Amino acid sequence: AVKRLLAWQISQAMKNDHISKAEMARRMQTSRAALERLLDPENSAVTLKTMHRAAKVLGKQIRMELVG
Repeated sequence: AVKRLLAWQISQAMKNDHISKAEMARRMQTSRAALERLLDPENSAVTLKTMHRAAKVLGKQIRMELVG
């Protein structure tokens, strides 16, 4: 559920900022295929480093916490 939400939020931020997938991949210094994996809500094989880079490009931060 977390990955699905994150993929949606990144996609929405890209739309709001009018950033194409090609431009986003360029800014992240990654491949278009890696960006597609990040944006795919069903693909859980994405590193925290990649998520952090995407957030940074969009001027955002990822905040995670473990609660009990």
